[in-house]
Amino acid sequence: MELNLLLRLLVAHLLTDFIFQPKSWVKDREEKQGKSIKLYLHVLVTTVFAYIFSGQYNNWVIPLVIFVSHLIIDYIKSKVNKDNFNYFIADQLAHLLVIVLLSVSFSWNCKAVLSFANDTFGNYKFWILVAGYLFVSWPLGIIIGKATQKWRDQITRESILNSAPTLPGIDISEPAENQSEEQPQPVAEVIKSGEEQELGLASAGKWIGICERVMILTFVLMGQYTAIGFLMTAKSILRFSEKEANTQLKTEYVLVGTLVSFATSAMIGVLMNLTLK
Repeated sequence: MELNLLLRLLVAHLLTDFIFQPKSWVKDREEKQGKSIKLYLHVLVTTVFAYIFSGQYNNWVIPLVIFVSHLIIDYIKSKVNKDNFNYFIADQLAHLLVIVLLSVSFSWNCKAVLSFANDTFGNYKFWILVAGYLFVSWPLGIIIGKATQKWRDQITRESILNSAPTLPGIDISEPAENQSEEQPQPVAEVIKSGEEQELGLASAGKWIGICERVMILTFVLMGQYTAIGFLMTAKSILRFSEKEANTQLKTEYVLVGTLVSFATSAMIGVLMNLTLK
């Protein structure tokens, strides 16, 4: 791969896709799609920047590929017309793939690529790193979630009891089958609604956990143990500073989960270090 060319094209893409593309251009493209003049103007600016930054002024392949690929990718995105994270990432990955393929094409060496792949995939250290990061990302999070399920259920019940509306003659702690049929809002629905509110943060908590475990594992592999302390302190301060119902229960739950997450990730990192040496 021609690293210099890759970086040049990447800088050109970042400049034209994020800095030199006004929001009005994006809005016009979303509204008019293929009929948007701003779409073609943006693609033209991107092509010019890529050509200038590439330094390959006698090569017409780079500007041609950038122009055609960028136009197709942005046109498809305008047709989909969904401004969310997944589509944004897919769009950027498509642009990045084109840049990488262009860079690779200028220094393609089949023997070198095969040799690199063989050396990488045939090295047990590579698979130790892959297995370690995969384990702390998802499986470990599921294990910790199952181990702390009873405390999460307790927080949910307490939140429902504290936030549910007061219902005349109804004890929300009683099973739903014991409630009066005249109840306008069944307790079962109140409980379900409360559980859904609690579970609404599940995705955020999952990704926070994945990020922190990956960071802990990386810090341990790099020998940066002090950074782990700073990370734990920052999260502890954040949780204790919250002012809401059931603060003590939620803080204790988060700290237990954090300590288990940090401890297991750190131990896995230590074992990986011993194996990699």
